[in-house]
Amino acid sequence: MSTTLLQDDIGSMLSSVFEETDTPIYVVNPSQETISSLMTTLDRQDAEVRVLADERTLKDVMDDFLVASTAADLVAAGTLSMRLLETVPNHSVAVTADGVYALVTIGDVVGGLGTDDDAFVDDAEAYYENTWEHAEEYSLRTPAISRVRSTLESEIGPETADDFDSVLGSLATARGDGDGLDEVTISLLVAARNNELLYDISKWGEDVGLASKATFSRTKTKLEDMDLIDTEKVPIDVGRPRLRLLLGDERLEDADGDELATVAQSLLAA
Repeated sequence: MSTTLLQDDIGSMLSSVFEETDTPIYVVNPSQETISSLMTTLDRQDAEVRVLADERTLKDVMDDFLVASTAADLVAAGTLSMRLLETVPNHSVAVTADGVYALVTIGDVVGGLGTDDDAFVDDAEAYYENTWEHAEEYSLRTPAISRVRSTLESEIGPETADDFDSVLGSLATARGDGDGLDEVTISLLVAARNNELLYDISKWGEDVGLASKATFSRTKTKLEDMDLIDTEKVPIDVGRPRLRLLLGDERLEDADGDELATVAQSLLAA
């Protein structure tokens, strides 16, 4: 027997698969697009998913802070696990206790071409369960987005946390590779928007696992050289003065929180 699931996007496709079972689901050799969609889909689902993927594919996708920080939340919740394929198959499938679905994208339609033949499904589930048991766990070093948000609010301030959320919400990716702003740049920009100290935002970033203080300092220097941010010295009782972050371009000062990323990207590209 066979079953076919047709949807407009991979997220809807995966949601349809998840509705079919309440046992662990194996997603094998997913594409980068599938992994990204999986994070968004799982954030709205009550399902346990085990991803078996090529290490390079996972690393490339997890370079996007938006994806990786959501994945970290899902891993902490026990909803998501990721392990590495030693041998990468040619196919991409989702395996549940009730069906095996080949994930196929043709134009604007995503298909789950599947079978619910009992013997085949049992064999596939047993095979990937065994593969899973012997696979190496993927190490995700990005902090969970919920922890990033909560600590930013408590340690830096609610206004900075709100701006951070607004910027993230306006971005399609957060890679910092020329196609988007990375998490350190975003943190510095929203800190400058709220006149926070470089010491405070970099200490928070290092403590939460976002990046080292040295990375924050290098990024600050780069943004300062490009006139996106400015600094002023703030005397302290003991030791060297600390630096207060300020926005360095009036176009950034005039931008709303959800416009900050667009303006910053245009200035970086200029």
